[in-house]
Formats: sequence, C-alpha cells, structure tokens
Amino acid sequence: MRIQVSRTGGFAGIARHGEVETSGRPDAAEWEALAEAALTVGRGSSHQGVPDGFRYRITVGDRTADCADPRLTEDQRTLISRVLKEGA
Repeated sequence: MRIQVSRTGGFAGIARHGEVETSGRPDAAEWEALAEAALTVGRGSSHQGVPDGFRYRITVGDRTADCADPRLTEDQRTLISRVLKEGA
C-alpha cells in the first residue's frame, strides 16, 4: 500500500510531500490501520483551516482525504507526521 501526504499553506507557503510504501514492512498492518482511520474521518468533511494554517491531502491508492490544522484528528496528525518524517 502506498501512502502519500502533501502539505501546503502555512506562513511561508512551503509545500512538502512524503510517501511511504508499506509492502514488505514488518509494521505494514500498523501503517494500514492508521491510514484507514485517517481516511475514514477525513472523507467528506470540511477541511477549512485557519489563515496561514497547513492544509493536508492524504492519498492511499485511489482514495483521498483533505484536512487542515487545527481540525486534525489524532490519527490524521500521527499519520501526517510519520509520513512526512519517514517518506521525505
């Protein structure tokens, strides 16, 4: 499973992108469960944030969820942080 996260916005407007491929990883089930939880909450919800706040796009396969600070769930925040850290 390929998990992609894009971050845009912020005061400086610098975009970041990260990607993690879970196939063959010993912790693949953990990544996939976290991605599923982040997508489930983010689908169809408002992703309006605050001025100069970050906006995120989480993509797993053909499914995408948009979300924004400060309205991230704990699962979204964890997934975004891990993907941007490990998949940069």
